[in-house]
This record gives sequence, C-alpha cells and structure tokens, in this order.
Amino acid sequence: MTVMGTPRLRKEDPKLLTGEGKYVDDLQVPGQLWMGMVRSPMAHARINGIDTSAAEAADGVHAVYTGAQLNDMGLWAAPLPCAWPVTPDMVNPPHYPAATDEVHHVGEIVAVVLADSRYGAADAAELVDVDYEPLPAVASIEAARDGSATAHSDLESNKAYHWPLIPDPDALEAAFANATHTVKAEFVQQRLIPSAMEPRGVLAIPSPAGGDLTLYSATQVPHILKVMIAATTGLPEGKLRIVAPAVGGGFGAKLNINPDEILAATLANKLSRPVRWTESRSEAAFSTHQGRGQIQTIELAADADGKLLGCRVHLDADMGAYMMLITPGVPLLGSFLYTGVYAVPAFGFTCDGYFTNLTPTDAYRGAGRPEASYAIERAMDLLAGEVGVGPDEIRRRNYLGGGEHFENLETPATLVFDSGNYGPNLDAALEMAGYADLRAEQQARRDAGSSTQLGIGLCTYVEICGLAPSRALGGLNYGAGGWEHAVVRFLPTGKVEVVSGSTPHGQGHETSWSMIVADKLGVDPDDVTVLHSDTAISPLGLDTYGSRSLAVGGVAIAMACDKVIDKAKEIAAHQLEANPDDLEFDAGSFTVKGSPDKTMPIQSVAFGAFTAHDLPDDMEPNLQEQVTFDPPNFAFPFGTHVAVVEVDEETGRVDLIDYIAIDDCGNQVNPLIVEGQVHGGIVQGVAQALWEGAAYDEDGNCKNPSFLDYLVPSPTEVPSMKLGFTTTPSTSNPLGVKGVGEAGTIGSAAAVINAVCDALSPHGIKDLPMPATPAVVWKAIQSSKNGGQS
Repeated sequence: MTVMGTPRLRKEDPKLLTGEGKYVDDLQVPGQLWMGMVRSPMAHARINGIDTSAAEAADGVHAVYTGAQLNDMGLWAAPLPCAWPVTPDMVNPPHYPAATDEVHHVGEIVAVVLADSRYGAADAAELVDVDYEPLPAVASIEAARDGSATAHSDLESNKAYHWPLIPDPDALEAAFANATHTVKAEFVQQRLIPSAMEPRGVLAIPSPAGGDLTLYSATQVPHILKVMIAATTGLPEGKLRIVAPAVGGGFGAKLNINPDEILAATLANKLSRPVRWTESRSEAAFSTHQGRGQIQTIELAADADGKLLGCRVHLDADMGAYMMLITPGVPLLGSFLYTGVYAVPAFGFTCDGYFTNLTPTDAYRGAGRPEASYAIERAMDLLAGEVGVGPDEIRRRNYLGGGEHFENLETPATLVFDSGNYGPNLDAALEMAGYADLRAEQQARRDAGSSTQLGIGLCTYVEICGLAPSRALGGLNYGAGGWEHAVVRFLPTGKVEVVSGSTPHGQGHETSWSMIVADKLGVDPDDVTVLHSDTAISPLGLDTYGSRSLAVGGVAIAMACDKVIDKAKEIAAHQLEANPDDLEFDAGSFTVKGSPDKTMPIQSVAFGAFTAHDLPDDMEPNLQEQVTFDPPNFAFPFGTHVAVVEVDEETGRVDLIDYIAIDDCGNQVNPLIVEGQVHGGIVQGVAQALWEGAAYDEDGNCKNPSFLDYLVPSPTEVPSMKLGFTTTPSTSNPLGVKGVGEAGTIGSAAAVINAVCDALSPHGIKDLPMPATPAVVWKAIQSSKNGGQS
C-alpha cells in the first residue's frame, strides 16, 4: 500500500461543517458563571481607586473582584510565566492576571465581574468606576529607545535585554572593510493583530469534592497549559485536566498562558462553580497578544561580482507591556536565518528588546522567521540594483552549495541545514511564472508610458521548524523540550487507535496521522482513530506550534508503528513456527519467505496478542507501542515565491494579479493538506505586505482594533495561486519530512514588496513601508516627483 503522498480529503471536516464538532463557546454547563473583564482604557496609568458598588447591585451579578482583592485572595503562587528568559539579566516585570496599582497597556484587566450571563457580565463591567491617574505612555519602539518615559514606573529603562550572535567579530569587520559593494537598509515589521476564525475562550469546571479541575480552552498547547497553570496557581498538576476541543485556528495566538485562563481556573476552584469567558472581537486587539513589532537594520557586504562577504543585522524589538510565554525569544527565532539561503562568510546579529505600553507581542505565524526572510530578501534586491544584475542572478551567485543539492551543511550562523537544493527550485518558479515574458511585458508598458506598472518580485526563503532537539533548545535557555510522544495500539477488532501529543487546530492531524499509520501497518486510513488534545487521554505531549507537528509528532507515530510491526513479527513467527528473520511484512500481512501459503494478517496477530493464548515466553499481552521522539536537528524547508503586481500610478492602488510558489517541504504525507497550508500562509504574508497593521496613537490607543478598520483580506483580494513543489528529503528524521504550516507566510511578504518596489523603480523608489496601501504608494510616487519632498 502507498497512502502517504496521495491527496486525501480531511476526515475531520464533516464534523466541523455540520456543527457536530464543538468549540469552547458551544459547551454549556449548569450553574456556570460568566466573567466580564473590566479593562483599562489607558495605556499607562496609576489606579487610585475602584468603585464596584453599582456593578455589584446589578441583576444577575454574583461577585465583583478588583485586581487588589484577587491578589489578596492568594489565588496564584507566581506571576504569569515567561518560559524563555533569553539572557541571565533579562528584565521581566511581574505580570499578574489583573493589575493592582498600575496599568501598562490598554485593555489590561483591573477587575472581574461574575454573572449569570455573558451579556449581564459585560454590562455590569461597564458599571465599575475606576479612578485612573494618567502617566506618560511609551507607544512605539522609537519612544522606548528614547527613554524619556518608561513603560513601567518602577523600571529605570525600557530596555529588556541585549542579545548578540557574532561568531567571528574580526571576520565581520574585515568583510565590510574589503567590500566593493555595500547596502544598508532599515525595515519596519509592523504589529499584526491575529484574527483566527474562532476567538479565544475558556471554561473551567471544578469538582469540589475531589479537588479536580477540568479546563476547556481554545488553546494550541493543552499540555504546556497544564504545567503552567499548576506552576502559576499552585493547583496540583495531577488534579488538572486540560481539554482543547475543536479549535478554530491559532497561528501562534493561542499558544500563550493568558490572564483569563488563570482567572477562570482559580475562581472556579474558589467558588466551586464553573466559570467561563469568551473573547469578543472588540477585545481581541487587547486580550490576545500581537505579532511582529520590530525595526530591522541590515547591512550586506559584497565583492565586485556581488558575491556576499558579510551580513550584519540589528533588531529593536517591541515586547509590549509584558513578557508573555515566549515573547523575548520570538525575535531570536529568526536570528540564525538572516543570511537566508546564501553563503555568507561572516555574520553578526544583535537584538535589543524594549518594553512599550502596548499589547504584549509573542508568536504569530512564522514567529521571527518571516521577519528574517523579509530583511535578507529585501536587501538582496537592493544589492542586485547596486551590482547591476537581476534579482534572480544575484541569488544564483550566492546560494549555499552553489545552488546544488546538499545535505547537513553548516551555515555562517552556526546552524546545520539538513538539506537543500535551491537552484532547481528557483528555476521551477521562474518557469512557472513565465519570468522572461513578464519582464518583456513590463518593459513594453514602460516604453508605452502606461500608468499601470507591472512589478515582479522574488523571494527565496528558508525556515527553521520542527522545534527541536531538546538540547539545542536548552542551550538557548528555552523553558521546554522539543520531543513529542505517540502511542499506537491495535484494538482487539483489528482497528487502530493512535494517541498523539501533538494537538491540532485546523492542520488536519487526524487525516495525516491516519495516513502515516495506514501506510506503515497496511490498514485502511478509515480504520484508524486519532485521539488528541485532552491531557487525560494524551498525558504526554508538547503540542503544536513552530511547524513541528509532522517533523516531530508525525515521525513519533511512524516510529511507534515500526515498533508495533517488530513486536507483531515476533508473535507471528512464534505462531507460524518460523524464524522472525524469515518473515516479510507487506500490505498488512506477514509471510514466510519462500512459503507464500504461510501468512498471517496483522489484525490476526493483534487479536492473538489480546487473548494472549499463544505468545512467546516473557512477552506482554496486547499490541501497542509508544515512542518519545527527540529529533537530532531542526528541519529546514525552503522555496521560491514570485509575486506579480499591477500598480496604478495615479491612485497608488496595488493589485496582486498572480502568485507563484514552488515550495520544498521534503516528503509529503497529504499533498492536498500541504497545498491548503501554503495557500493560507501566502495570504497572511500578503496581508502584512498590503493591508494589515495595528496603528497606535501617541497615547497608546489602537486606532484600528476592529474589522471595520483592520483589513483582513477576503478571497476577492487574492488571485488563484499557482503552486508547485520540489522534494528534498530531510536528514533530520526517518520520514524525510519538513514543516509547511508557516512556509507561505515566510516567503510572501518579501515577494510582494519586492514586486511593488520593482514596479516603482522607474521613479527611483527603492523601498516602501508595510502595509503598502494606496495612500503609502501614492505619497511615495508624489515624493519622487518632487525630488524626495513629500
């Protein structure tokens, strides 16, 4: 049987499409109390007093607790966790579920209302009167660097940490001293507001007599959430059960340990009643962390032919008001990738993290890698202009391995790339795009004086995913491991049950894991049931983020299948009276070599293992095995994206008219799911390039917190994408697979902005800030006509 590598519809979808699948907000429990959050309308202020009397008198209200009262109740043993202290001296101001004396961003919780209904709780929360004393707000990275005001009154500075990665400082200085060509550019990674289909939600159900607590959360990380709730609240870990029911997307925004989850768990435990909360869309800009938020400075040094000699990068990164679970580490996830797919002899990277009075930042689809790809790919286009060659040629001249196939190649940033083959990947993208014809059409429009310019943008990206191995993460002071756990068991009836520590939120795990098992064990994928996302059923796991599910979790399942086959072979050999070495396993059956009539289906072996009537001596009954897989290296997918845009010079309007992506994620399990992941990732990257961006005023107020002003693209804004794939198996795992969930996002923003700048190059425009809205583009054109004056 060959199941892996063939397109297959997702088995999860019928439940979700018919309403049978249940999200947190669908769950109803008798006696439940709703939380209504009283949130600060100010970015930075002192709390002088809180009057809760009107709220307490409202119908249906059971209690109102201020942050100070909650703190005095002893509901938590520690502040909200940050699992990635990137330096020993990193500043990490305590972040409690509710503020007590000072607020540090708009939307920070200052009090909680508990009421019979969602709307009753929300209405009562508006009756709470808080006396705020405004304090100066730090509303941008520039203001944080300036330091005239501090985001936390008790801190002397806004700087949280300084993190360097400079393997050879002398070589780096020499590279720039000896360069014929240098380019230097500053790019801004604007803040992004995650917009999953399902807002976050939480429901905590206590068991007063037994002391147990079950918490349902729209989370990507039930296993990590369990550990962190226990560590933060002091509730016994063994008494906690975390369930992630159907989860409607995450993109990193649901991997945190949030104030609402801690409040629900602790208040439910205290009051002996279920407590719940569901995020409203208007709350999302403040109650869920945001993505990106960086100012990047990148410098490239090259010889006369454009061959790279050195790359120097500095980031100023916006932490927001607090350190969330991996806030300080997100900018560093891309630190090793600022040399991209290129052979760069000397490299240096530094990052300064700063506190601001804005919503905290943390992981968002790609988490540090889209930012790195954007910087190096934009800089490579600038270098191409400096050298006087095309953007495709400057890339060819600098590919690692000469653009040819390689395995286990050490990069200038001290990583070892598992495999790559960049030249053929670029060739395939250019051919699919009709690159030469596009350039000819572009020139024809320019010669004709057209006001609708054509732009073609390239991006050749590489990403780091399959977040592991654990030792490497430990070396970065990351607070968790990189392993994943899986159990594969045959049931007595011959069906297969899989328990996965990897938790889906739209990726199609049940389908893909069934296909891996079917391919390995020779069973029908529909005969495989996948259990996940419930710590009572799957007690071991490290969840889903960083494109790690297949490269770690899926591989663990495949390895568990191999162990099942090994045990089954011993049983079959015993019952067939043959030597195990003489047995062959194919299409779900064991056969004795040279005796095709002596055969035994694996289902029969499984039933025999269940009855245990005739097993080899000292063998345990039942046919099940488990594996905890900790990869020896990360996986490094790559690809080439080509964006084609039209720019109306009279209005500044940018239309994306074509998009070509040739990705390489190693061996594929389900090409249909792979294509869907790439589609979604591309749209999110294009959205950052052209439409999305959280805008703040100088007082720290978000000016576009709702979908009225925050522009999330619909299908009408995106063309039908042309996808293709090359296959370069990973050497980091036995399946040869790499991640693909974030690949589209990592390649697309740079490709689109490169295309827009390419269209505007006759005006001398070399760079534009994101998002490249019509107003931004039009102003750039007018400025170029006025000699650079706006």
